[in-house]
Amino acid sequence: MKFERTRVCGFENALFGMRNAKNSWNKIDSEFGFCGEEGLEDGMFILHKNNDIYEYAKIGENDMKLAQTLICAGSEHRKFLRQIQVEVTITAPLYWWKEFSTYKVGTVANSTSTMHKLASTPITMDCFEMDDFKNIEIGLGLRVYTYWDCLIRDLENLRQKYNETKDKRYWKELIRLLPESWLQKRTVTMNYENLLNMCSKGQRRFHKLTEWSEAFITWARSLPYAQDLIFIDEVENK
Repeated sequence: MKFERTRVCGFENALFGMRNAKNSWNKIDSEFGFCGEEGLEDGMFILHKNNDIYEYAKIGENDMKLAQTLICAGSEHRKFLRQIQVEVTITAPLYWWKEFSTYKVGTVANSTSTMHKLASTPITMDCFEMDDFKNIEIGLGLRVYTYWDCLIRDLENLRQKYNETKDKRYWKELIRLLPESWLQKRTVTMNYENLLNMCSKGQRRFHKLTEWSEAFITWARSLPYAQDLIFIDEVENK
């Protein structure tokens, strides 16, 4: 799996808005802005970098205390998390995308087209999710790699036949035989509330698919203030 072009936005307005209910804007103690590399300080989280200019957030003690109180109070109180937006391009296997599609509320994704572009480039092992591949025995003296070698050869033959003849029968069988581990790239927009739900202990944090429990969770932990806002159940003395 790959995570590219990550960008986080909306912190400033989200934290301002969380104080609207009690008109406590005078207690805001967070900083947001832009600076060069020489202006970076401890405690700043980089939201985005454009050439040599960094967009940063530095949440103050008062704002963090209120934010964590609202988060722990429940989804109806932590609405500000829905206003912290995350944009990212993810390359993941189809079997992972099927599970990601469970989270439809507040998420949007644009994907590369298997339907239109499957036959445009050669099919090789690099087209599939193989990060934790194990060449285990599958019976009759055969191992998994033997199966993959034959499958990729057959898929590539179908692809070439379709390109030579434009006979849609070859294309249809190519689609039909495509394994769930086929890698697809999607550009996704979601928010911190989505991520809090996805990364909870009861959802994907300890999922048996390493694409969730290792790849996705590791990426989520790299986001600004992830430990304080998304993985808050790991923070002592909340």
